[in-house]
Amino acid sequence: MNDEATRCGYVAIVGRPNVGKSTLLNHILGQKLAITSRKPQTTRHTLLGIKTEGSVQAVYVDTPGMHKENQKALNRYMNKTASAALKDVDVIIFVVDRTRWTEEDDMVLDRLKHLSNPIIVAVNKTDRLEDKSELLPQLKWLAEQLPAAEIIPISAQHGTNLLALEALVAERLPESEHFFPEEQITDRSSRFLAAELVREKIMRQLGAELPYQVAVEIEEFKQEGRVLHIHALILVERDGQKKILIGNAGDRIKRIGQEARKDMETLFDSKVMLNLWVKVRSGWSDDERALRSLGYADI
Repeated sequence: MNDEATRCGYVAIVGRPNVGKSTLLNHILGQKLAITSRKPQTTRHTLLGIKTEGSVQAVYVDTPGMHKENQKALNRYMNKTASAALKDVDVIIFVVDRTRWTEEDDMVLDRLKHLSNPIIVAVNKTDRLEDKSELLPQLKWLAEQLPAAEIIPISAQHGTNLLALEALVAERLPESEHFFPEEQITDRSSRFLAAELVREKIMRQLGAELPYQVAVEIEEFKQEGRVLHIHALILVERDGQKKILIGNAGDRIKRIGQEARKDMETLFDSKVMLNLWVKVRSGWSDDERALRSLGYADI
């Protein structure tokens, strides 16, 4: 076989919430694309991150964390989205957190056991283990659960072992023409990425105070000369949440705007004028029609 054969395929990054899937994608791509926070279920949609190096194009699919909380329409959407991503991919990266194993990890493992796709288990956050030998029983147990899988310890945050992980992915991709132009890094629109950056700043600042009932809608996205004008509407479910988000004399919303604008200027390579406002829309996270209007399709 010719070593230079063109390879291309889809790679699903799956796992329970908060194991570092989005951080892993960002480090592989070498830039911030997927939003991250310490709060579980930060990722709500699938996001493609496209990396082309020479003859290999890997199309990574960042997915919402699979979780047991299924009561609300939004939670059902997130689980359905993550499960659907497993169907048509060429390789699966199952991200787990060191020796921490939960019922939600079991749930993901059960789904993977029935698949024939090549699986790579990425044991993340190993940099936080003082005694690396603690990991050995866990690696042995994982090998017993998924005998055909390749298992690799990594640190997504520090980039440890990611080149080795990418090499394992490349070996498992089918021979194929590339699906996307070499310079393209995602399938998502700039509007989508702008909305996600605002939501990230809200979750990072208010993760403990504000529950998940926050959505961001971009109402204007317009380049005028060297300035990109972005108007973002933040939806919450109750008046109390609106007060928390705005803060004393508007200080909280101002800080969220400043941090989001900084990331947007880097991402869009342009000066950004960002306007944020907050609106109460009661019950949106459990209203399937409202969710569809906010871009949560196929519920």
